[in-house]
Amino acid sequence: MLLAIDVGNTHTVFALWDGESWVVQWRRATSSYTTEDQLAGWLKAMFGIAGIPWDIDGAICASVSPPANEALSWLCERFFHIPLRFLTAASKVGLDIDYQPAASVGADRIANALGALELYQPPIIVVDLGTGTTFDVIDSKARYVGGAIMPGILVGSEALFNRAAKLPHVEGLNLAAPSRAIGKSTVGSLQSGIVLGYKHAIDGLVREMMTELGADCSVVATGGLGGMFADLCATIQAYEPNLTLDGLRVASKRFG
Repeated sequence: MLLAIDVGNTHTVFALWDGESWVVQWRRATSSYTTEDQLAGWLKAMFGIAGIPWDIDGAICASVSPPANEALSWLCERFFHIPLRFLTAASKVGLDIDYQPAASVGADRIANALGALELYQPPIIVVDLGTGTTFDVIDSKARYVGGAIMPGILVGSEALFNRAAKLPHVEGLNLAAPSRAIGKSTVGSLQSGIVLGYKHAIDGLVREMMTELGADCSVVATGGLGGMFADLCATIQAYEPNLTLDGLRVASKRFG
């Protein structure tokens, strides 16, 4: 059983792969203050609830929160008696990286590229809608050649609400695409600006990237809001909710 850990800025996902499918996934808030003992207590309870034996034979992690890494390493070493392998740009997993400096490419972006290459023929653009919205580009030679980063839709919205006292807070706003771009109320105007604004930003960036590559690409969305924008954006062709985990699964088989 493989334990894959995807440490994001906001949430950390723990998932188990049995060799054929993702058996179960658990999500908890990312924290640099949680100890390995606290993680083990929580995780063992999750294993028990799912009826899964407390036993794994491999563990791999993509982390964008370095302060959380030490406790995760100790979790695997002390309680599973195996090392936790961290995916980085230096990992020998069969992905050429054309980026300056290569070490600055986030582990989640590397995992997304590996997962996408397992499912689609390059060139590929991955749009990951999480705390940030990232665009990862794989060219026709299956090389990671860069991308773009923009504030995530919730982060951008929070910044607006925190500085505009008269606007309703994001938790009270239904983040759904409005029927028209011209909002007839404050809520309608926010839905138009936030949701349709992001839709057109995504489509616009994807089209510019295709122009620079000189080729049409397979465009796949992932991340918490990926499903929503896969339905809204004209350029996105598919939604793969487990893409980062799939990339970790691929990487686990290629580590030397």
